[in-house]
Amino acid sequence: MTNLLFLGSIGFQEILLIALVVLLFFGGKKIPELMKGLGKGVRSFKDGMNGAEKAEDDKKPEQTSDKG
Repeated sequence: MTNLLFLGSIGFQEILLIALVVLLFFGGKKIPELMKGLGKGVRSFKDGMNGAEKAEDDKKPEQTSDKG
């Protein structure tokens, strides 16, 4: 049983019902296209986050100690 914050506790039967409704709503041919688009979106988001981290690291000045 999975406990999601916004859904409460859902089990296998509920997940199966949701999957069947999605299958009926979109059809078998459309689901792979939707998943492909979702994967591209997630990949784009990850690339954007990595780019933001690199840009933030580039802005930080290097700290060197001149004590000698």
